[in-house]
Amino acid sequence: MAEQMSDDERQQSPPSDLDFTSNKARTCIVTGSVSGHTEFQSPYPDQVLENVLENVLHFLTSRRDRNTASLVCKSWYRVEALTRSELFIGNCYAVSPARATARFTRVRALHLKGRPRFADFNLMPPDWGAHFNPWVLAFAKACPWLEKVYLKRMSVTDDDLATLAESFLGFKELVLFCCDGFGTSGLAIFVSKCRQLKVLDLIESEVSDDETDWILCFPEGESHLESLIFDCVECPINFEALERLVARSPSLKKLRLNRYVSIGQLYRLMVQAPHLTHLGTGSFSPSEIAGQGDQEPDYVTAFAACKSLVCLSGFREIIPDYLPAIYPICANLTSLNFSYANITAEQLKPIISNCHKLQVFWVLDSICDEGLQAVAATCKELRELRVFPVDAREDSDGPVSEVGFQAISEGCRKLQSILYFCQRMTNAAVIAMSRNCPDLVVFRLCIMGRHRPDHVTGEPMDDGFGAIVMNCKKLTRLAVSGLLTDKAFDYIGRYGKLVRTLSVAFAGDSDMALKYVLEGCPQLQKLEIRDSPFGDAALCSGLHHYYNMRFLWMSSCRLTHQGCQQIAHAMPRLVVEVIRSADEEEMDVCDPTFYMYRSLEGPRNDAPKSVTIL
Repeated sequence: MAEQMSDDERQQSPPSDLDFTSNKARTCIVTGSVSGHTEFQSPYPDQVLENVLENVLHFLTSRRDRNTASLVCKSWYRVEALTRSELFIGNCYAVSPARATARFTRVRALHLKGRPRFADFNLMPPDWGAHFNPWVLAFAKACPWLEKVYLKRMSVTDDDLATLAESFLGFKELVLFCCDGFGTSGLAIFVSKCRQLKVLDLIESEVSDDETDWILCFPEGESHLESLIFDCVECPINFEALERLVARSPSLKKLRLNRYVSIGQLYRLMVQAPHLTHLGTGSFSPSEIAGQGDQEPDYVTAFAACKSLVCLSGFREIIPDYLPAIYPICANLTSLNFSYANITAEQLKPIISNCHKLQVFWVLDSICDEGLQAVAATCKELRELRVFPVDAREDSDGPVSEVGFQAISEGCRKLQSILYFCQRMTNAAVIAMSRNCPDLVVFRLCIMGRHRPDHVTGEPMDDGFGAIVMNCKKLTRLAVSGLLTDKAFDYIGRYGKLVRTLSVAFAGDSDMALKYVLEGCPQLQKLEIRDSPFGDAALCSGLHHYYNMRFLWMSSCRLTHQGCQQIAHAMPRLVVEVIRSADEEEMDVCDPTFYMYRSLEGPRNDAPKSVTIL
């Protein structure tokens, strides 16, 4: 049996999920007899069960299904751990690295999340925590066959990257999403030592410029790279080294460039790699050092040659005159990201009119309602839409409104996810969205001005959000905004039975609003609240449910330190953190930032001075 292997044998064994033997060997026990003849005995029933389970669980990929299977009995718990090759931990403080590696001894892929989402809005101290170091050290000792690491909102140092490269000889994939703490020198060490590297994706991470030529440090010879994403790296790169790397990476399918790569350089890379499926274009403007008399490359032909291209992003410093170059590939695109491209509706229309297969579209609100109407007229297969603001100030004149919003609902009826920033909205448009797009799983409407009512009727936005939770039966993520009374939260509590993530800002009348949600949403896992009138009584109304939640975040509400302390005493198996800003010296202040999460380990030992664990 796999669980009977010694630690030394595990270190020497190949990193397989199961130690398969033949079916006959797994269903009988061979013994000797007095007469010298071999006798066969049936195995113990538990052994037969575990043999079968190993084979069955090997094909069970959903982590939720695996979690459920592990709760059946001790035998299932043990076998499920042995067969799990991919480990997801939604909060790096929910379990210790030692506990994770002791239970899951054959993990090949680690997905680890750190800081909560509000860290993206500077609502947490920069030194709050979420350090990758203890994790990489623990896995280096216990799981030397680890191949993949996906980190989100974690602090990663250059030393961590070096340890990662040196400890796992077969390491293949690293994805750092919204991470910080490392620089180009750490990247240089990492890529130089990971000779089997297939994926290096740096997404929205902060990478310090150590003036180290990290691209040049990729090993010579044919590369195994399949994905290279570095569009967030805010420093120049060695383009000649990048060009050579792309040329010797025949398996490269995804390439996203930073803004220091000009459109002329992009052309050279596309000539080297016409087989790309995902492309981030870099600046999409010419280099400042390009000569006035230099002849422009044939960008249209280069894009036309990329027959496999289905996902296009980038356009970091776009010059719209170059947009016609992408016309030849529009008909094949399933994903288009213009979230950095400040373009108009007129510039968008010739592109979007050919994007009949488009399923994912991110764009700035500079396209106005007219641009969204063009999207609705063409993109009948659209599943995800995100509309970001060019100007996020509360008093700005938003160029998109309920007009474009309703057009999308009428034209894109297969929509499953929407994030929509605007300055004005109506209940009628939101109700129309709920009826036209009943398959919505994610609905995030961000009306940027505080407490904005229906701008036509002047009424609260209660009925609109109520219609969303009533008519969209698959809804799991909801973000609310605008003028909302307790009535909206009553709707959410009554009808939002599958809602797992709820984000609330500047909403509600009283503590009853939060009580409706906490008593009515049995699947709620993540609750984020800011600048809302909820106090200690509202917080206490969820005592029955908090053990089932991943976390609760409340900032700029009406909590007191005493109320936070009361929750900490009532829920001893949860960790309650009170976070103060740099200018708050005393903890006993009104409106503390409250962060509560479940943990098997209890309070952490790396909290900074700005964090008090109750």
